[in-house]
Amino acid sequence: MRLLLYNIRYGVGAGASMHMPLPGAGYLLGNQSVLPDITKFIKSQDPDIVGLIEVDTGSIRSRGVNQAEVIADELGMSSSYETKYGANSINQLLPIVRKQGNAFLAAPRIRDETFHYFDTGVKRLIIELELDNVAIFLVHLSLKYRHRHLQLRRLFDLIETKEKPVIVAGDFNTFWGQNEIYLFMRAAGLRSANVDSLPSYPSRSPRKELDFVLYQEGIHVTHFEIPQVRHSDHLPLICDFEIDD
Repeated sequence: MRLLLYNIRYGVGAGASMHMPLPGAGYLLGNQSVLPDITKFIKSQDPDIVGLIEVDTGSIRSRGVNQAEVIADELGMSSSYETKYGANSINQLLPIVRKQGNAFLAAPRIRDETFHYFDTGVKRLIIELELDNVAIFLVHLSLKYRHRHLQLRRLFDLIETKEKPVIVAGDFNTFWGQNEIYLFMRAAGLRSANVDSLPSYPSRSPRKELDFVLYQEGIHVTHFEIPQVRHSDHLPLICDFEIDD
């Protein structure tokens, strides 16, 4: 089974166009030429499950286009997405921001998803996708160190309830890489598919390991790579795995 994880930065791109006509203007104006390139790349990798971080689900920036649905349709998959701030967040009232979310894409037969939420931080969404023999969590952790560690505690509690092997994937915003989540990984019995701690951010000259695919015993990783594609400020992660009998 192939899992592809990608922080797509709302499809606004990663180059100089992000800062035209003003610095950061791309976050408001969007770039409609980027999403087709992202979709084409994802389709070329033939994934079974796609975890998307920073998806625009239909704001004026994307011209009302739900990026998760567009990519899923092209791949022949179903999509499961939600705004990442939580129902009571003030961000739910803000234009553009209220349409910013995360998403799982998977084969149409895989529909058993659950939305959980962290108690702290701005980005609170946890999407759980449960298959017959594995549970996969998709997260985008806080930029604040203290909030990240409170979120890891909540994530650990969720993992502990599962009776099947677990994969945790997402953008952890760990500016010190795997060292920052070492104790969490040991406590939850997780190891990283990225055994060489290859960086994934920024895509133009990767220096930081922010994105992770972590897995428990009972899961056998057969292949891992970080393709050097620059449709976003993050590089994508690809992980092939099998479930042990």
